[in-house]
Amino acid sequence: MELGITGRWALVCAASKGLGKGCAEALVMEGANVVINARSSKALEETAAHLRHLNPAASIYTVAGDIALVETRQAALEACPQIDILITNAGGPPPGDFRDWSRQDWLDAIDVNMVTPIELIKATVDAMASRGFGRVINITSAAVKAPIDILGLSNGARSGLTGFIAGLSRQPQLVGRNVTINNLLPGSFDTDRLRSTQKGIAQSSGRSYEDVRDSFRRSVPSQRFGTAEEFGAFCAFLCSAQAGYMTGQNILLDGGSYPGAY
Repeated sequence: MELGITGRWALVCAASKGLGKGCAEALVMEGANVVINARSSKALEETAAHLRHLNPAASIYTVAGDIALVETRQAALEACPQIDILITNAGGPPPGDFRDWSRQDWLDAIDVNMVTPIELIKATVDAMASRGFGRVINITSAAVKAPIDILGLSNGARSGLTGFIAGLSRQPQLVGRNVTINNLLPGSFDTDRLRSTQKGIAQSSGRSYEDVRDSFRRSVPSQRFGTAEEFGAFCAFLCSAQAGYMTGQNILLDGGSYPGAY
């Protein structure tokens, strides 16, 4: 299927590896130009070289830094001639017991996983509407749909973003001008973050890493972990010309893990 995004410009956050990188790859292979952001300059430049190899005709720019910082956001926005597609993404806050979290822990989580995406959206959607095309995808978490007790910081901050998007995405001045905003909720994808979590569980429980990893895998009805490539392909479709009638949705990609009907 021709997605109709050849020549479009995309800003993809946290794109040096994992799900963000998968999204950048899929967009570039569909002919989009991308500005990619991540904290590590070295990993970011390696990913940029990889993307240029995938599609030599695409323009690939990099902006290293923490996207939660005002100066990094401004640099990322300025690096893009125009932003037609925005993919917000950031690593989640650490797990733990809410009794141990300070007020600052909560503020930091909200800043990274709620306020930062909102600031990026605020900076881009009106210009998208004026041009008659825009796609915003927020990479959140399956924990928004089925909260995980030890991920309270993430549950809270990402749910706040979800509620905000539910209202914003339905504004006629946006969706009526072909600007859609949706959230992608990943479950267990085979990323560095998942592997790090599994290693931490193995170390604290005395179990082997392989045993913990296999236990995770068997808990997924599909009996496997998702890949960044398939996540990126789904994201690219949501960014397509054909996806203009879908907005304000929270779409689970979790291999069937969520047990509910709704």
